[in-house]
Amino acid sequence: MYQADLARVVASLTLIALAPAPGLAQSPRPENGAVDDRWPMPRLPDGQPDLQGFWTTQTFTPLQRPEYLASQEFYSSEEWAQLQAQLTAEGVDPLAGSAINQENLEAREQTLHQENRDETYVHYDNEIWLRTPVPKGLSSRRTSLITDPRTGRIPPQTESARTRAAERAARREERGRFDGHELRPLAERCIAWPHNGPPMLPPAYNDIHQILQTPDYVVVFTELSNHLPRFIPLYDRPLLPDKVRMFPGDSRGRWEGDTLVVETRNFTDKTRFRGSTENLHVVERFTRTDTHTIRYEFTVSDPETWVRPWSAEIPMIQTDGPMYEYACHEGNHDIRHILEIYRNLERQEAAASR
Repeated sequence: MYQADLARVVASLTLIALAPAPGLAQSPRPENGAVDDRWPMPRLPDGQPDLQGFWTTQTFTPLQRPEYLASQEFYSSEEWAQLQAQLTAEGVDPLAGSAINQENLEAREQTLHQENRDETYVHYDNEIWLRTPVPKGLSSRRTSLITDPRTGRIPPQTESARTRAAERAARREERGRFDGHELRPLAERCIAWPHNGPPMLPPAYNDIHQILQTPDYVVVFTELSNHLPRFIPLYDRPLLPDKVRMFPGDSRGRWEGDTLVVETRNFTDKTRFRGSTENLHVVERFTRTDTHTIRYEFTVSDPETWVRPWSAEIPMIQTDGPMYEYACHEGNHDIRHILEIYRNLERQEAAASR
Protein backbone atom coordinates (compact mmCIF):
# COMPACT_ATOMS: atom_id res chain seq x y z
CA MET A 1 0.00 0.00 0.00
CA TYR A 2 2.76 2.43 0.96
CA GLN A 3 4.66 1.72 -2.28
CA ALA A 4 1.51 2.43 -4.30
CA ASP A 5 1.00 5.71 -2.42
CA LEU A 6 4.62 6.66 -3.00
CA ALA A 7 4.35 5.89 -6.72
CA ARG A 8 1.29 8.12 -7.03
CA VAL A 9 2.87 11.04 -5.21
CA VAL A 10 6.12 10.79 -7.18
CA ALA A 11 4.17 10.87 -10.44
CA SER A 12 2.15 13.88 -9.27
CA LEU A 13 5.24 15.74 -8.10
CA THR A 14 7.00 15.09 -11.38
CA LEU A 15 4.22 16.94 -13.19
CA ILE A 16 4.35 19.77 -10.67
CA ALA A 17 8.13 20.04 -10.86
CA LEU A 18 7.92 20.48 -14.63
CA ALA A 19 5.62 23.46 -14.27
CA PRO A 20 7.16 26.93 -14.81
CA ALA A 21 8.95 28.28 -11.76
CA PRO A 22 7.80 31.55 -10.18
CA GLY A 23 9.42 34.52 -11.87
CA LEU A 24 9.56 36.74 -8.80
CA ALA A 25 12.80 37.79 -7.22
CA GLN A 26 13.16 37.81 -3.46
CA SER A 27 11.03 40.61 -2.02
CA PRO A 28 10.92 42.41 1.32
CA ARG A 29 8.63 40.99 3.99
CA PRO A 30 5.60 42.96 5.20
CA GLU A 31 6.42 44.69 8.48
CA ASN A 32 3.89 42.96 10.74
CA GLY A 33 3.75 39.54 9.04
CA ALA A 34 -0.05 39.39 9.32
CA VAL A 35 -2.28 37.98 6.58
CA ASP A 36 -3.91 40.74 4.52
CA ASP A 37 -7.65 39.92 4.48
CA ARG A 38 -8.00 41.73 1.15
CA TRP A 39 -5.36 39.52 -0.48
CA PRO A 40 -6.81 36.55 -2.43
CA MET A 41 -5.09 33.43 -1.07
CA PRO A 42 -3.94 31.28 -4.02
CA ARG A 43 -5.41 27.81 -3.75
CA LEU A 44 -5.06 24.41 -5.37
CA PRO A 45 -8.08 22.78 -7.05
CA ASP A 46 -8.89 20.93 -3.79
CA GLY A 47 -9.02 24.23 -1.86
CA GLN A 48 -5.69 23.92 -0.04
CA PRO A 49 -3.61 27.12 0.17
CA ASP A 50 -0.94 27.01 -2.52
CA LEU A 51 2.48 27.03 -0.82
CA GLN A 52 4.35 25.88 -3.91
CA GLY A 53 7.41 27.57 -5.29
CA PHE A 54 10.95 28.50 -4.34
CA TRP A 55 11.46 30.21 -0.98
CA THR A 56 14.53 31.58 0.79
CA THR A 57 15.12 31.91 4.51
CA GLN A 58 18.41 33.81 4.21
CA THR A 59 18.86 36.31 7.03
CA PHE A 60 21.40 37.93 9.32
CA THR A 61 18.80 37.93 12.11
CA PRO A 62 20.28 35.56 14.70
CA LEU A 63 18.42 32.67 16.29
CA GLN A 64 19.18 34.10 19.75
CA ARG A 65 19.11 37.78 20.61
CA PRO A 66 22.56 39.37 20.96
CA GLU A 67 23.34 39.75 24.65
CA TYR A 68 23.98 43.48 24.42
CA LEU A 69 20.35 44.03 23.34
CA ALA A 70 19.09 42.50 26.61
CA SER A 71 15.26 42.74 26.66
CA GLN A 72 14.92 44.70 23.38
CA GLU A 73 12.58 42.60 21.20
CA PHE A 74 12.54 44.94 18.19
CA TYR A 75 14.91 47.37 16.53
CA SER A 76 13.66 50.92 16.15
CA SER A 77 13.05 52.07 12.58
CA GLU A 78 16.31 54.02 12.68
CA GLU A 79 18.33 51.09 14.08
CA TRP A 80 16.84 48.72 11.54
CA ALA A 81 17.58 51.04 8.61
CA GLN A 82 21.19 51.52 9.72
CA LEU A 83 21.78 47.80 10.19
CA GLN A 84 20.07 46.90 6.94
CA ALA A 85 22.24 49.34 5.01
CA GLN A 86 25.40 47.98 6.63
CA LEU A 87 24.52 44.32 6.11
CA THR A 88 23.48 44.64 2.47
CA ALA A 89 26.35 46.89 1.37
CA GLU A 90 28.71 45.89 -1.43
CA GLY A 91 31.58 43.68 -0.29
CA VAL A 92 29.78 42.13 2.70
CA ASP A 93 30.57 38.46 3.29
CA PRO A 94 27.24 36.55 3.50
CA LEU A 95 28.89 34.06 5.88
CA ALA A 96 29.81 36.73 8.46
CA GLY A 97 26.77 36.01 10.59
CA SER A 98 28.62 36.61 13.86
CA ALA A 99 28.87 40.33 13.04
CA ILE A 100 25.29 40.93 14.19
CA ASN A 101 26.36 40.07 17.76
CA GLN A 102 28.79 42.99 17.88
CA GLU A 103 27.44 46.20 19.39
CA ASN A 104 30.20 48.45 18.10
CA LEU A 105 29.45 49.63 14.55
CA GLU A 106 33.12 49.81 13.52
CA ALA A 107 33.89 46.34 14.89
CA ARG A 108 30.86 44.96 13.07
CA GLU A 109 32.04 46.58 9.85
CA GLN A 110 35.46 44.98 10.29
CA THR A 111 33.91 41.52 10.67
CA LEU A 112 31.51 41.88 7.74
CA HIS A 113 34.17 42.35 5.07
CA GLN A 114 36.33 39.41 4.11
CA GLU A 115 39.15 41.72 2.98
CA ASN A 116 39.76 42.56 6.65
CA ARG A 117 40.59 38.99 7.60
CA ASP A 118 44.03 37.71 8.44
CA GLU A 119 46.13 37.21 5.31
CA THR A 120 46.64 33.55 6.23
CA TYR A 121 42.90 32.91 5.74
CA VAL A 122 42.54 30.88 2.55
CA HIS A 123 39.09 30.73 1.00
CA TYR A 124 37.27 31.84 -2.10
CA ASP A 125 35.70 35.29 -2.20
CA ASN A 126 32.39 34.77 -0.39
CA GLU A 127 31.00 38.10 -1.55
CA ILE A 128 31.42 37.11 -5.20
CA TRP A 129 30.27 33.51 -4.97
CA LEU A 130 27.59 33.65 -2.29
CA ARG A 131 25.98 37.08 -2.58
CA THR A 132 22.39 36.79 -3.87
CA PRO A 133 20.60 39.18 -6.27
CA VAL A 134 18.71 40.53 -3.25
CA PRO A 135 21.52 40.73 -0.64
CA LYS A 136 21.10 39.01 2.70
CA GLY A 137 19.77 41.39 5.34
CA LEU A 138 17.47 41.24 8.37
CA SER A 139 14.21 39.23 8.29
CA SER A 140 12.23 41.89 10.12
CA ARG A 141 12.68 44.36 12.95
CA ARG A 142 12.86 41.47 15.44
CA THR A 143 16.21 41.20 17.22
CA SER A 144 16.05 37.38 17.23
CA LEU A 145 14.26 34.58 15.42
CA ILE A 146 13.19 33.22 18.81
CA THR A 147 9.83 34.69 19.75
CA ASP A 148 9.14 32.70 22.94
CA PRO A 149 10.49 33.13 25.55
CA ARG A 150 10.50 36.91 25.14
CA THR A 151 14.12 36.98 26.23
CA GLY A 152 14.91 35.88 22.68
CA ARG A 153 17.17 33.18 24.10
CA ILE A 154 16.94 29.38 24.27
CA PRO A 155 15.64 28.38 27.73
CA PRO A 156 18.11 26.91 30.25
CA GLN A 157 18.95 23.24 29.91
CA THR A 158 17.83 20.69 32.47
CA GLU A 159 20.32 19.15 34.84
CA SER A 160 20.22 15.86 32.90
CA ALA A 161 21.02 17.73 29.66
CA ARG A 162 24.02 19.43 31.26
CA THR A 163 25.20 16.07 32.57
CA ARG A 164 24.88 14.47 29.12
CA ALA A 165 26.86 17.29 27.53
CA ALA A 166 29.61 17.04 30.16
CA GLU A 167 29.88 13.27 29.71
CA ARG A 168 30.12 13.58 25.92
CA ALA A 169 32.80 16.26 26.25
CA ALA A 170 34.77 14.08 28.67
CA ARG A 171 34.63 11.11 26.29
CA ARG A 172 35.81 13.27 23.40
CA GLU A 173 38.73 14.63 25.44
CA GLU A 174 40.02 11.09 25.79
CA ARG A 175 40.71 11.08 22.04
CA GLY A 176 41.94 13.60 19.52
CA ARG A 177 39.34 15.38 17.37
CA PHE A 178 40.69 13.62 14.28
CA ASP A 179 41.34 10.16 15.75
CA GLY A 180 38.44 8.59 13.87
CA HIS A 181 35.66 9.36 11.45
CA GLU A 182 33.01 8.92 14.15
CA LEU A 183 34.39 11.95 16.00
CA ARG A 184 33.84 14.32 13.10
CA PRO A 185 30.65 16.41 12.88
CA LEU A 186 27.63 14.85 11.17
CA ALA A 187 27.62 17.59 8.51
CA GLU A 188 31.25 16.89 7.63
CA ARG A 189 30.36 13.22 7.29
CA CYS A 190 27.45 14.13 4.98
CA ILE A 191 24.87 12.65 7.34
CA ALA A 192 22.91 15.66 8.61
CA TRP A 193 23.28 19.44 8.73
CA PRO A 194 22.16 21.16 11.96
CA HIS A 195 19.83 23.43 9.95
CA ASN A 196 18.10 20.63 8.00
CA GLY A 197 15.47 20.03 10.63
CA PRO A 198 12.84 19.78 11.46
CA PRO A 199 12.85 22.43 12.69
CA MET A 200 14.37 24.24 9.73
CA LEU A 201 16.92 26.99 10.41
CA PRO A 202 18.49 29.37 7.88
CA PRO A 203 21.73 27.84 6.53
CA ALA A 204 24.75 30.00 5.84
CA TYR A 205 24.27 29.77 2.06
CA ASN A 206 22.36 27.88 -0.67
CA ASP A 207 19.26 28.42 1.43
CA ILE A 208 16.47 27.80 -1.08
CA HIS A 209 13.54 25.53 -0.19
CA GLN A 210 11.22 24.21 -2.89
CA ILE A 211 7.70 23.30 -1.78
CA LEU A 212 5.56 20.91 -3.84
CA GLN A 213 2.00 19.78 -3.10
CA THR A 214 -0.52 17.10 -3.96
CA PRO A 215 -3.86 16.53 -2.19
CA ASP A 216 -2.18 13.92 0.05
CA TYR A 217 1.36 15.25 0.52
CA VAL A 218 3.39 18.38 1.01
CA VAL A 219 7.04 18.03 0.01
CA VAL A 220 9.78 20.33 1.28
CA PHE A 221 12.99 20.02 -0.74
CA THR A 222 15.91 21.93 0.79
CA GLU A 223 18.86 22.88 -1.39
CA LEU A 224 21.65 22.49 1.20
CA SER A 225 20.63 19.16 2.69
CA ASN A 226 21.98 15.69 3.36
CA HIS A 227 18.46 14.26 3.63
CA LEU A 228 15.96 13.23 1.01
CA PRO A 229 13.14 15.72 0.45
CA ARG A 230 10.59 15.68 3.29
CA PHE A 231 7.41 13.87 2.22
CA ILE A 232 4.79 15.05 4.71
CA PRO A 233 1.56 13.00 4.53
CA LEU A 234 -1.68 14.94 5.02
CA TYR A 235 -4.00 11.96 5.41
CA ASP A 236 -4.62 9.76 8.45
CA ARG A 237 -1.54 7.56 8.29
CA PRO A 238 -0.30 5.69 11.40
CA LEU A 239 2.88 6.92 13.06
CA LEU A 240 5.96 4.76 12.73
CA PRO A 241 6.59 2.29 15.58
CA ASP A 242 8.43 3.86 18.51
CA LYS A 243 11.51 1.74 17.81
CA VAL A 244 11.92 3.24 14.32
CA ARG A 245 14.05 6.37 14.64
CA MET A 246 15.35 8.72 11.95
CA PHE A 247 17.52 11.85 11.78
CA PRO A 248 14.66 13.99 10.36
CA GLY A 249 12.06 12.21 12.51
CA ASP A 250 8.62 11.13 11.32
CA SER A 251 6.33 13.98 10.21
CA ARG A 252 2.54 14.22 9.88
CA GLY A 253 0.72 17.27 8.51
CA ARG A 254 -2.78 18.70 8.75
CA TRP A 255 -4.54 21.90 7.77
CA GLU A 256 -5.83 24.20 10.50
CA GLY A 257 -7.71 26.79 8.48
CA ASP A 258 -5.16 28.14 6.01
CA THR A 259 -2.15 27.08 8.12
CA LEU A 260 -0.26 23.87 7.46
CA VAL A 261 0.64 22.32 10.83
CA VAL A 262 3.33 19.62 10.86
CA GLU A 263 4.17 17.53 13.94
CA THR A 264 7.36 15.47 14.03
CA ARG A 265 8.49 12.77 16.46
CA ASN A 266 10.61 9.59 16.32
CA PHE A 267 13.97 11.34 16.12
CA THR A 268 17.15 9.37 16.64
CA ASP A 269 19.22 10.16 19.73
CA LYS A 270 22.00 11.19 17.31
CA THR A 271 19.99 14.11 15.91
CA ARG A 272 20.76 16.20 19.02
CA PHE A 273 19.11 19.41 17.93
CA ARG A 274 20.66 21.93 20.31
CA GLY A 275 21.47 19.03 22.67
CA SER A 276 18.06 17.32 22.44
CA THR A 277 17.30 13.65 23.00
CA GLU A 278 15.25 11.21 20.92
CA ASN A 279 12.17 12.59 22.73
CA LEU A 280 12.34 15.84 20.76
CA HIS A 281 8.90 16.98 19.59
CA VAL A 282 8.62 19.63 16.86
CA VAL A 283 5.50 21.49 15.73
CA GLU A 284 5.87 23.61 12.58
CA ARG A 285 3.36 26.05 11.11
CA PHE A 286 3.42 27.30 7.50
CA THR A 287 1.10 30.25 6.76
CA ARG A 288 1.15 32.12 3.47
CA THR A 289 0.67 35.79 4.38
CA ASP A 290 0.97 37.44 0.94
CA THR A 291 2.15 36.77 -2.60
CA HIS A 292 5.80 36.78 -1.60
CA THR A 293 5.86 35.45 1.98
CA ILE A 294 5.27 32.32 4.06
CA ARG A 295 5.39 32.79 7.81
CA TYR A 296 7.26 29.72 9.11
CA GLU A 297 6.99 29.13 12.86
CA PHE A 298 8.15 26.25 15.01
CA THR A 299 7.94 25.14 18.62
CA VAL A 300 10.32 22.55 20.04
CA SER A 301 9.98 20.68 23.31
CA ASP A 302 11.99 18.03 25.10
CA PRO A 303 11.54 17.80 28.90
CA GLU A 304 14.89 16.01 29.14
CA THR A 305 16.73 18.93 27.52
CA TRP A 306 15.07 22.30 28.24
CA VAL A 307 13.13 23.55 31.23
CA ARG A 308 10.33 24.69 28.89
CA PRO A 309 9.37 24.61 25.18
CA TRP A 310 10.57 27.45 22.95
CA SER A 311 9.47 28.93 19.64
CA ALA A 312 10.85 30.85 16.67
CA GLU A 313 9.56 32.55 13.54
CA ILE A 314 11.39 32.69 10.20
CA PRO A 315 9.97 34.44 7.14
CA MET A 316 10.25 32.44 3.92
CA ILE A 317 10.52 34.89 1.02
CA GLN A 318 9.63 33.93 -2.55
CA THR A 319 12.68 33.79 -4.78
CA ASP A 320 13.76 32.60 -8.21
CA GLY A 321 14.96 29.07 -8.86
CA PRO A 322 16.56 26.88 -9.77
CA MET A 323 18.07 24.97 -6.89
CA TYR A 324 21.46 23.38 -7.38
CA GLU A 325 22.52 19.86 -6.50
CA TYR A 326 24.25 19.48 -3.17
CA ALA A 327 26.26 16.36 -3.91
CA CYS A 328 27.34 15.38 -0.41
CA HIS A 329 26.62 11.81 0.61
CA GLU A 330 27.11 9.64 3.68
CA GLY A 331 30.57 8.17 3.60
CA ASN A 332 32.16 11.41 2.37
CA HIS A 333 35.33 10.16 0.66
CA ASP A 334 37.26 13.22 1.81
CA ILE A 335 37.01 12.04 5.43
CA ARG A 336 39.74 9.53 4.63
CA HIS A 337 42.00 12.26 3.32
CA ILE A 338 41.29 14.53 6.31
CA LEU A 339 42.33 11.72 8.68
CA GLU A 340 45.39 10.92 6.52
CA ILE A 341 46.54 14.53 6.82
CA TYR A 342 46.38 14.37 10.61
CA ARG A 343 48.20 11.04 10.75
CA ASN A 344 50.92 12.68 8.66
CA LEU A 345 51.06 15.70 10.98
CA GLU A 346 51.36 13.37 13.97
CA ARG A 347 54.27 11.54 12.34
CA GLN A 348 55.99 14.88 11.67
CA GLU A 349 55.51 15.96 15.29
CA ALA A 350 56.85 12.65 16.55
CA ALA A 351 59.89 12.88 14.31
CA ALA A 352 60.58 16.45 15.43
CA SER A 353 60.47 15.48 19.10
CA ARG A 354 63.15 12.80 18.81
